[in-house]
Amino acid sequence: MPAIISVSEVIPSYQVNQDQASAFARELFADSFKDIERLLKAFQNGQIEKRHFVQGLEWFKESHTFEEKNNAYIESAVALGREAIVKCLQNDSFLKEEISFEEIDAIFFISTTGLSTPSIDARIINLLPFNAHIKRIPIWGLGCAGGAAGLSRAFEYCSAFPMAKVLVLSIELCSLTFQKNDLSKSNLIGTSLFADGIACALVIGDEVRKDSFSKKAAVPFIVATQSTLMPNSLDVMGWDIRNTGLFVIFSRDIPHIIEAWLKPNVIGFLTEQQLELGQINHFIAHPGGKKVLDAYVKSLEIPTSMNETSQDILKNYGNMSSATILYVLKRFMERDVPVGDLGLATALGPGFSSELLLLRWQ
Repeated sequence: MPAIISVSEVIPSYQVNQDQASAFARELFADSFKDIERLLKAFQNGQIEKRHFVQGLEWFKESHTFEEKNNAYIESAVALGREAIVKCLQNDSFLKEEISFEEIDAIFFISTTGLSTPSIDARIINLLPFNAHIKRIPIWGLGCAGGAAGLSRAFEYCSAFPMAKVLVLSIELCSLTFQKNDLSKSNLIGTSLFADGIACALVIGDEVRKDSFSKKAAVPFIVATQSTLMPNSLDVMGWDIRNTGLFVIFSRDIPHIIEAWLKPNVIGFLTEQQLELGQINHFIAHPGGKKVLDAYVKSLEIPTSMNETSQDILKNYGNMSSATILYVLKRFMERDVPVGDLGLATALGPGFSSELLLLRWQ
């Protein structure tokens, strides 16, 4: 089975606490909503304390064209994505020795918050000494489910090529999609929730000698994956693409959809692996927001303690779309997880869709 042996993250330069973000939203939205103070409670009720952006708050007070925002996306994505790759391959928390760029067979690049052709991975490859024959698999449009989906696709690649070493690079600069003149409730809620995050994971095939460079006594092996698309749910979340950029679509019904839909999906997946939900030791969930985490607990009937790591990431980083689940996974990998423990990784995204991965530490 393919294994995940290193994960890195890069924190953008500008830290914004939730009080600052709330004051910014009050200034922006006060004339549009008579009940602005009630709506601003979302900033506190979401239990996010701080987030990180690639630009300071003053930048967002000005109007920017789609071109300006996208150019900022490309510039930051290349610089921070390069840093994440270097940190992943030279991570002394997980690796006994550095892994050379030339050893990497493929890069799965995940993003939904900017556009670039050639894609960001190609731009980064030009800055680092990768093999000229490296395979590039840019994946766009999976939103919050993208990080988990990237791991799933890397699992399939390494299953087909068991000597392979591949990277899953997720770059989400959600802040750069901000629409100053979008005075909708969806935009206000998005302003309270989304943030920028960059993460990179190294996945290796079964015939790679893990013990020669993996420092941890046990690492998560990917046992199985499942992708699911809910029919007729295109309007649940995503982007409305207009002349000035990407406008957030964010249904208020997402927590209720999760409560009704997720458990049968998870139970079916685990049944195929001859497992029950009670056998899962670790819940590695993308924290889409406090209500999403609460919906996981209600739907799956799991202890709230199983959400603690995801809650901590949400508290300190916000929702970084596809990168967020890699931040959560990194926290689990930093621990001494007992051999044989099982983990369920889950993320939900546009479509409406879910990605599930069954992990076993060994």
